[in-house]
Amino acid sequence: MYVQQLYDSMKTVYHAANTRGHQDHGWLKANHSFSFANWHNPERVHFGALRVLNDDYIAPSMGFGTHPHDNMEIITIPLVGDLEHQDSMGHGAVIREGDIQVISAGTGIHHSERNARKDKQVELLQLWIFPNQKDVSPRYDQISIRDLKKKNEFYQILSPKAEDNGSWIHQNAWMHLGDFDQNTQTSYTLPENGNGVYVFVIEGSVGIGTQKLSKRDALGIWDTQTIDFSIEKNTRVLLIDVPLKF
Repeated sequence: MYVQQLYDSMKTVYHAANTRGHQDHGWLKANHSFSFANWHNPERVHFGALRVLNDDYIAPSMGFGTHPHDNMEIITIPLVGDLEHQDSMGHGAVIREGDIQVISAGTGIHHSERNARKDKQVELLQLWIFPNQKDVSPRYDQISIRDLKKKNEFYQILSPKAEDNGSWIHQNAWMHLGDFDQNTQTSYTLPENGNGVYVFVIEGSVGIGTQKLSKRDALGIWDTQTIDFSIEKNTRVLLIDVPLKF
């Protein structure tokens, strides 16, 4: 694991987009930021409580058959297209671009996911976060994050509190999205001591200290309270703020 000092006591680990695991199943093209399925990297197992960050492309009408989960917080963010969901809790829904879906698997669920479109692939991010409570009652949530969107600043889409903006999970974790114009400066302040932030660039280009990040690059950051960003061109960024010890 490559760690560098940027400034003050901040520590980082850089994950270039082309160092992720990649699997091509024909109907599914999957990119794994952390060890998953047949791809294993002992230095890329998790970032604190963040266990999985998959960047998936699913062919029209194809998808994952019914499969189980337990004791995991599962967050799905469609980037392009629509994803059809069915689960053992009785939920059937289509998750669209501009939505976020959260499942607390708890004592156990089964679910399936399929591209709801017959004419184009769906592109999505799916994240798994270790919970701070085991064996909770399974829970499903799906909300639109369109109304939360703010231009040129980070907006919260997930937190530990049900009363906050966005959805919530059983963990002291926060997620923010940011959609920025070229040549924008911004910053992010961590709300919880002992947390770290995994910065994932969905589109565009951003500088953090001396580190430059491009599309699908990521930077894990810890031992700091504030992170400064220099946006170099029109950019979309996902921040995943998680406990490092859990």
